[in-house]
Amino acid sequence: MTKDQKVVAIQEIKDLLQDAKVVYVADLEGLNAAKSSDFRRQAFKQNIKVKVVKNTLLQKAMEQIDGVDFSEMFDTFKGNSALMIAETANAPAKLIKDFRKKDEKPALKSAFVQETFYVGDNNLDALVSIKSREEMIGEIIGLLQSPIQRVVSALQNKSETVEAKAEEAAAPAVEETPATEAPEAPAAESTDETPAAE
Repeated sequence: MTKDQKVVAIQEIKDLLQDAKVVYVADLEGLNAAKSSDFRRQAFKQNIKVKVVKNTLLQKAMEQIDGVDFSEMFDTFKGNSALMIAETANAPAKLIKDFRKKDEKPALKSAFVQETFYVGDNNLDALVSIKSREEMIGEIIGLLQSPIQRVVSALQNKSETVEAKAEEAAAPAVEETPATEAPEAPAAESTDETPAAE
């Protein structure tokens, strides 16, 4: 690889890392071409960018990123390395774990997720259990809706009870109405009698 090619490769890695909130480095070594392309296909479906990189170039690119010190990850850059960039915190971890049901690879080398570093494959389960932003928002909405639903339910039950009481109160009033009209009828007759009396 020429010096110019290295500069271009480093810039490509930097472009991927710029503003990335979820960065994984995995070991894909041992996956044959078919399994490797299957892994990439599944990653693409889940909106995860995968790029096989040279360790030295990855380290140089990370050293040039402002705002994040990736140095905790550098010791893991040995052998075959694949850079994984995602929007969802646990998506790459889930992909690796699902893929490992059939294979012992890929293995997690290190990750930078939610401003925290995870070094070593033993952190895979912890990363899988991290809730995505959408999952957290869903849980918060669920928690907020629960008391509101109880209030709405209570109000609906109360309004139904009020309506039932109103119907009960209206029923006897309807029965009493004809009784009240009955005395008025003779009064109308007496007015008829009055002109006759004159």
